[in-house]
Amino acid sequence: MIRLLLIIVISILVIGCTNSGDKANEQGKKVSAIQTESQSSPKMILLVIDSIMDEPLKKAIQEKKAPALAFFLKHGQYSKDLVSSYPTMSVTIDSSLITGTYPDQSKIPGLVWFDNDKKQIITYGNGLFEIMKLGVSQFAENIMHQYNNVDLSPNVRTIHEDLNNMKKESASINAFIYRGNYPHTLKVPKLITKVSNLPEEYETVGPKMLSLGAFIHQDTKNNHLVNRIGLNDAFAVQELKYLLENNILPEFTILYISENDFTVHREGPDTTKGIEKLDKHLQEVLNTFPKWEDALTNNIWVIIGDSKQSPVNERKKEALIDLKEILSKYKILKLGKPVAKDDEIVITANERMAYIYKINESVSVKNIARKLQTDPRIAWIAWKEKETIHVISGDHEGSFHFNSGGTYNDVYNQAWSIKGNTSILDLTLKNKNIHYGNYPDGLARLYGAMHSQEGEFLVVDAKPGYEFIGESSPEHSGGGAHGSMHKDDSLIPIIVTGTNKSIDQMRIVDLKKWILDFWND
Repeated sequence: MIRLLLIIVISILVIGCTNSGDKANEQGKKVSAIQTESQSSPKMILLVIDSIMDEPLKKAIQEKKAPALAFFLKHGQYSKDLVSSYPTMSVTIDSSLITGTYPDQSKIPGLVWFDNDKKQIITYGNGLFEIMKLGVSQFAENIMHQYNNVDLSPNVRTIHEDLNNMKKESASINAFIYRGNYPHTLKVPKLITKVSNLPEEYETVGPKMLSLGAFIHQDTKNNHLVNRIGLNDAFAVQELKYLLENNILPEFTILYISENDFTVHREGPDTTKGIEKLDKHLQEVLNTFPKWEDALTNNIWVIIGDSKQSPVNERKKEALIDLKEILSKYKILKLGKPVAKDDEIVITANERMAYIYKINESVSVKNIARKLQTDPRIAWIAWKEKETIHVISGDHEGSFHFNSGGTYNDVYNQAWSIKGNTSILDLTLKNKNIHYGNYPDGLARLYGAMHSQEGEFLVVDAKPGYEFIGESSPEHSGGGAHGSMHKDDSLIPIIVTGTNKSIDQMRIVDLKKWILDFWND
């Protein structure tokens, strides 16, 4: 979603100034034999495919519409149960993937949130109308500079930083979070700066090789820059092909394939159209080798989704949970406006989850929770009192309380103190062991969200089929959406080729350590 919004906003700025045509790049030269010969250590390529899911993936393969993915699946290990981060929104997931931490450490709470210190809503791209109200320049600043260089906690290290400290090189292609040790300059296309107040350049830091659409790229002949300013799958694949064809692929490369997300949001989780399209791009990559099998020689390919999407009901009135309407008795901060003395709460909807902030001492967080509890479309509501997290639901009596540390242990070797009605988060207890149901790794993921930022706020999660909206939030009735902690948004596929090394804990937050161990062993 963040990539789509950046594309739309900048397209508005330059409408009529560019030709949107995009000719396909000619077939690149085959990777030389040097690339497939024995090397001292394997290279790893991590492909992150936005919103790819198990069932449509299997369907596309069975219908022989995804031969490249079928090839990787045939030669690799597969699981459909990799647990995403929370909220299941791109920026939070990206942060967990690249730092190996949840938001309590990475400090990236979601796609849209309220900065209690600055007293302003921060958005990384959650709907065109929301961006227009909050300010295009501020949105661009957040994406081009703030996200990597300010908001992402300096107390965590990214995989690019760690690899560089290990004397290993890495590359990032069209990933919006990429912080590393090398300075880079992102150049805003001149046609954009002429019709906006955006600066010509943004200084940033990333891995040794950084590609981000028209703003910075490795292949000077990459001709996919005009189409969506290079934030497209054709551009990303051309960059990877360039690294392969010139034998300059670093030890680790992360590449984002994003367009499938747009298709799923529009047409719903069952569609295979996006998978069929992206598979053609993967075929281009495999065709750079003399034989597809040669791509597996000394290359470890890891292909993952970032989150699932679950279907949203077609009937808007039923599907969309209007938080402004439910909480209409409170004075709600308006988008793009400074906090006024009589403002009481802030609503930031992240599709199927939302943060609701108390910004006035006269407001009771518990009263807000009880009001939200009356809507049958809301699964549960959580808030924090001192160090204890409280959770209630309209479907269950009583409440549930938990904190880190204690005598109960879960399947991820995490210790918790818990009390109350465990059914609210669908937990099962057996001999002091916690087993997760509809909310995989639910305690750690909710703990991460509740400790991701300062201030008093609530976390609200929707039931499957429903989506939150705020003042100008996007909506996906009749299509697909994510954001919630439910397994329907959280369990994603992973394909690993070129190694039999198992992943001890199937969570996206554990992949960083698993990857680094290839060079630590």
